[in-house]
Amino acid sequence: MSAIYSFELTMSNRGSWNGQWSGQQKRYFIHKRIGDKSARKLMPREGQNRQSFFYNFGDGWSANVAVTKIDGKTKREQVKINAGFCGYDWMVDSIIWYGEILTEAPKTEATTA
Repeated sequence: MSAIYSFELTMSNRGSWNGQWSGQQKRYFIHKRIGDKSARKLMPREGQNRQSFFYNFGDGWSANVAVTKIDGKTKREQVKINAGFCGYDWMVDSIIWYGEILTEAPKTEATTA
């Protein structure tokens, strides 16, 4: 079984000269159909329908990706107002794969015989 999940990007802290983000008036979405196993990384608590993931760029800027389980009608509405994802698609991939926003894939320990 799978469900539709909406990933919405916002810049929660802005290190610009005026504290503003030029794109803050727009809405930024990615939609993914995700199976139950992967969805447990997104929504670890039973019955949970929304989760936020925070990422600090280390330069005064930070991003938030809100993940929401949605229906087809909501997806169609969001697609109409969507302004893309500003090149931060990697955040969505990281959330799906690792359950958090990482800049690098986790390294596994090499075993030696």
